[in-house]
Amino acid sequence: MNAERIALKSRCQVYFADPYSSCQRGTNENTNGLLRQYFPKGSDFSALTVESANRVVAKINLRPRKRLGWKTPYEVYAGVSVALMG
Repeated sequence: MNAERIALKSRCQVYFADPYSSCQRGTNENTNGLLRQYFPKGSDFSALTVESANRVVAKINLRPRKRLGWKTPYEVYAGVSVALMG
């Protein structure tokens, strides 16, 4: 399925960054940096379990972000506060 069909079906705008223009993909580059804290370059993913990957995803999604007004991605997505979670 191509991007135009996905955009039409989902009624979302689709944006394509220019090749080799990491400055146009700030959130993507920041997330890559967060992932590198857990999985340095050259990491062997053959032994990675779904459970351990999900733990890393949860840690990243429960990390407050300045860009989100110090809310977590989970709070923004789910519309709930995680201040009392723990």
